[in-house]
Formats: sequence, structure tokens, C-alpha cells
Amino acid sequence: MKTIKLLMAALLLGMSSMALALSLDDAKGQGLVGEQPNGYLGVVKATPEAVELVADINAKRREAYERIARENGITLDQVANLAGQKAIERSSAGAYVRTPDGQWVTK
Repeated sequence: MKTIKLLMAALLLGMSSMALALSLDDAKGQGLVGEQPNGYLGVVKATPEAVELVADINAKRREAYERIARENGITLDQVANLAGQKAIERSSAGAYVRTPDGQWVTK
């Protein structure tokens, strides 16, 4: 019985942390993260949640870029740079984007 209660408590804590987790849209809306020309998300204002979100999303993007590069016989950098251009183009007004010289600006 004690094991079940501990398991339930752990599940509830896990669920509450998921509810508090930062979404990409929220992070962009709060000016915490932005798109970069290299195809990866960048941290504009470092918070633990923003840093964790960026690391998670960038790992997933890299996997996708590697797959696309392999399937099309091109380099990872070519895929990532094209994705970065498209992500910046699709960013909404007021969102942060990084310029090629490394400055964060609002679109």
C-alpha cells in the first residue's frame, strides 16, 4: 500500500511539472527564445525552463535534419540553414530572431 501511495505521489508530481512546462509558443511569446539562421532555436533570456526547452527542441530538430540530409544526399548544414531561413520567415511579428551577425532583434 505504501508503494502505491508513493507511486501515485510521484505520478502527480510528474503531471504537475508537465502542466508547468513551458511550450514553444509560450516561450516565444514571452521573448525567452527565438529562431536562428542555423536552423536551431536560441535562448534570448535564460531561464531554466527556456534552456531545457531549447535543448529538447534542438535535439529533435537535429535528428530530423540528419534524416532529411541522409535521404536527400545533402549535408546536415545545408538542411539546417534552409530550415533556419524558413523558420525566421514564418516567425510572427514581435518574435525574436537572430541576425547573421548574432544580434537578437524582434521581427
